Amino acid sequence: MADQTAFPTFPAGFVWGAATASYQIEGAADEGGRGRSVWDTFAHTPGRTKDGETGDVACDHYHRYPEDIALMADLGLDAYRFSIAWTRIQPDGTDAPNADGIAFYDRLTDALLERGIAPHATLFHWDLPQALEDAGGWLNRDTTERFAEYAGHVHAALGDRVARWITLNEPFVHTVYGYALGVHAPGKALLGGAFPVAHHQLLGHGLAVRALRDAGAAEIGITQNMAPTWPASDGADDRTAAARLDAIQNGTYSDPVLLGRYPDHLESLYPGGDLSVIRDGDLDIISAPIDFLGVNYYAPNQVRAASAENPMGFDLVPIKDVEYTGFNWPIVPSAFTELLLALRAKYGDALPPVYITENGAAFTDEPDADDRVTDDRRIAYLDSHLRAVHAAIEAGVDIRGYFCWSLLDNFEWAEGYSQRFGLVRVDFDSLRRTPKASYDWYRDVIARTGR
Repeated sequence: MADQTAFPTFPAGFVWGAATASYQIEGAADEGGRGRSVWDTFAHTPGRTKDGETGDVACDHYHRYPEDIALMADLGLDAYRFSIAWTRIQPDGTDAPNADGIAFYDRLTDALLERGIAPHATLFHWDLPQALEDAGGWLNRDTTERFAEYAGHVHAALGDRVARWITLNEPFVHTVYGYALGVHAPGKALLGGAFPVAHHQLLGHGLAVRALRDAGAAEIGITQNMAPTWPASDGADDRTAAARLDAIQNGTYSDPVLLGRYPDHLESLYPGGDLSVIRDGDLDIISAPIDFLGVNYYAPNQVRAASAENPMGFDLVPIKDVEYTGFNWPIVPSAFTELLLALRAKYGDALPPVYITENGAAFTDEPDADDRVTDDRRIAYLDSHLRAVHAAIEAGVDIRGYFCWSLLDNFEWAEGYSQRFGLVRVDFDSLRRTPKASYDWYRDVIARTGR
């Protein structure tokens, strides 16, 4: 159960939100001139997703967004973080803007504002146009220019109404899962050879920041998936392994943005990686000032020195004596506070204001006979992690908002529909929405906290 002590008061103006992503909820895969993305290809390839499930329909948010916005309004959200499907704007990633795709996001944005909900738009949440992937995807430096052009098109359509812009969502996860290990789209298994993907995403971020800034955008940031990494023992080899994963997950993607440099010993972090993709001037572009840092947190890592057959340099090991989510992720709220304090300690004045752009937990709670979903474990998770955020604020970290992942149960990438993160349950046969107990809990938190 959630902590029964009084819930802390957050600062005045603290932004309360929820988040989703285009491929995970929109559906309407063949409507409105939408092109094919890498996730369409991946999900339709046998053996790539659980039970062969796809995002073709997902939550059908494309048609049902008014109902979903009504749920947001009832929840009391200040803001909604959604992602733009690149292939709705440019079906092949290079052509003129698609009027039907822009019209959908126009309608969505206006409907949010009518209910007093500030739109927070993410430009890239992993659904690269397949045509660009066919030309090399993020391995191809040209994709960085295409991304900046796309950012300009979206801003031209929505820039007068979007409160905050996020260039990339979790470039670490997209690089590692999509290009290094191959368990996400586009399904490449390059290991250290995936480094150009990391660099080109960051360069694309910097070019998009420039394009948005030149167009007069409001606040601009990037969202990083971050976690503290602990050694399994005090042994030197385990500490080295932990430092290695920390540099790969946290340092590689945030040091260039905030400090204008990559972590030391980059060549040893990415054996086989082509470091020549880093050209003179790239880091100046990547480190263009941003207005905020988005932090996604779910769980800490624990590692030991790698077994001989593992080229990654570390082995992940379970954390003992803690509870786990349905996704088998350890629940350690104190690690969230630790991460946020470590960010402030490492980056100091270079750390801009922070927004928690994702945090949540997957549990497969089923409706009872009265169609009620009593998801006490999710409530306990959210309660403890919001307290962890508050502890970091009390310790001096400038955190200005929290976006729960996710508003809706949705297509959870390679796991299909097996993992449910939503405050609202979606029946994926009927598409009926049912607010869970956690929805009521979060609504109550918003209503009486930080107002």
